[in-house]
Order: sequence, then structure tokens, then C-alpha cells
Amino acid sequence: MRFYLLFNKVLHAKPLSSVLTVCLSTSCFWNTRKKPSQYDSVDTEKYSSLVRSVVSSRVSSQTPASLEQEDGHIYGPVIKSKHAAEKPVSKTLKNSVPLLNHAKVVDLSSEAGPMSPVSISLERGQDRMNSPSVTRILQQTMPPEQAFYLERWRKRMIAKLGEEGFKEYTANLFRQGKLFHSALEAILMSGAGPEEEEEKEEAADGVAGYIESVQHVLADISGVRAIESAVQHQSLQYVGLVDCVAQYRGKVCVIDWKTSEKPKPFLHNTFDNPLQVAAYIGAVNNDNNYGFLVEHGLIVVAYKDGSPAHPHFMDPVLCQSYWTKWLFRLEEYFEKN
Repeated sequence: MRFYLLFNKVLHAKPLSSVLTVCLSTSCFWNTRKKPSQYDSVDTEKYSSLVRSVVSSRVSSQTPASLEQEDGHIYGPVIKSKHAAEKPVSKTLKNSVPLLNHAKVVDLSSEAGPMSPVSISLERGQDRMNSPSVTRILQQTMPPEQAFYLERWRKRMIAKLGEEGFKEYTANLFRQGKLFHSALEAILMSGAGPEEEEEKEEAADGVAGYIESVQHVLADISGVRAIESAVQHQSLQYVGLVDCVAQYRGKVCVIDWKTSEKPKPFLHNTFDNPLQVAAYIGAVNNDNNYGFLVEHGLIVVAYKDGSPAHPHFMDPVLCQSYWTKWLFRLEEYFEKN
């Protein structure tokens, strides 16, 4: 309020000669009526520069440094983020094994006779005894971020279902997955007899929604070469169980069937599944039990409600990319073990 009165007084100050003239012409009537003010003794010339600076449109005299100092006094010191760390030096594979085996050729013939697909049991004996599985390697080298989200999901499900309920839930998922694979095996195996047809119907009953989900994918599959068959990479010493090797739209693929309660429309939604497929492709190409070359992969995500499955096709470039990532994970596993 005081500043306002002072500011108003300075702005409306008149020259002394004008004041004298008014006083003489009016017999100083104004002076007789005006109450004395404590601001009458203020030196207006002394504060005129201050008033002019306030009403001036010129840029403030404050500098970035003074503004920063003022902000620091009011809000505290500024916490500056560190410069982004330099990108880590890219790792080099110690053992860069090729994905493809050029001693083999791609077999595009779709003339598969009755019971012709290869189906080798995964037995732990002799050479396979000390060879880790693809699933085990991926589990033990899971990235921290992925492990965090998996553990968070597990804790949420336990909080919702309880310990026993969660065990039953996971056991049921495993059971459904096994039935789904059995039903697909029965569908893809040609030349099934009456007994096998009955087993096929029984297996399909419990997973009818999943089978309905993959119908449009099955229509594009032909020339089945392997079903639920064990593979071993003979130089890298790991083993696995391939769901299927067949032609998908004319391309020989390692096919991995997956079930999911949530939609997975993009390849990255399948987490480590592309690495798993790449590992199986490399193993098939380096296993003497398989006389053909595979360059492509296919991940099929089926849904229990029967909604159309999402097929994720992996071309040779994509397979090579995930094969390199798999080799790094494989080296990490052997370094830890």
C-alpha cells in the first residue's frame, strides 16, 4: 500500500511553478483542505529511477546466473542429472557358430508319406546327460527386467489365489498345454487309424478353443517333417524338444505352438520365444538325425476362447538376429555353470 501511494505520487508530481500558480489563483484552498501525509517528505527525485524501471518495458536486469541463484535460495539447490553413460563396448562372441549348415539343403518337397515325420524321444543318457536344455538355459540367463515382471506377476497371482491355488493354476496351464500339443500332433500326423482317431477326439475335447483358434494357421501348413522330436546341437552341446518342423506357406519352419490368456499380436510380446525357436533351428541344422536345412521360424499363439491365433513368422534375417542373441545367452550360461 505504501509503495502504491509513493508510486502514484511520483507519477502525478507536478512542477513547483504550477503548484504556486494554482495556490495563488485559489488562495491555496487545496493546502487548507489536504491532510498532512507521511509521504510528503519523500524525495521523489531519489526514487524516480526506481519507478521508471518498474514501468519500463525493457528486459529485466537479472541474468540467468542470478535467476538460478534466486531459485536455489527459494527451492533449494538444483540436482543436475548425470550425463548419459557411454554405450558399453559391444561384446564379441567367443564361439561364433553359424546358424545354417550348408552341407544340408532346403527340402521343399511336400510329399510326406504316412507316419513319415521324425519323432525322437528326449532321453537323458550318454551324450545328452550333461547337455542343458534350451528351456533351462533361457530360464537361468533371463534378463533382470524380465525376471522382475515375471516375479511381480507370480506374487500378484499368489495374492489373488493363495499358494495352493496358484500351484493348481500353474498345473492346469501345464496340463492344457500338454493336451493342446497332443491334439495338434494327432491332427498333423497323417494316416491315423481308428484307435488313433479316437485318441485324437479325446485330446481335442479339453482344448477345443485352442484348436479352433489355430484353424486358419493349420490351413497353411503342409509337408510335416518332425513332430515333438528331440534335437541336439552337436558342437554347442545343448538339447531341446521341437514342437514341429513343417512348411508354412511354402517355407520350411521350426514351429513353436504357444497358448496364452492375453493377446500377443506382436513378436516382442512373446519374450524369449524367438530365441528358443532360433536355438531349435540351429540344433536341427546341426543334428545328423535331420537331413534337411531350416531357415525360417514360426511362433503360433493360440487362445482358449477360440479367437484367431497370432502367427509370428521369422524370416532368415530375423532368425539370424535371434540366433546371435541366443549364442550370447548360451555363453553366459556356461560361464555361470
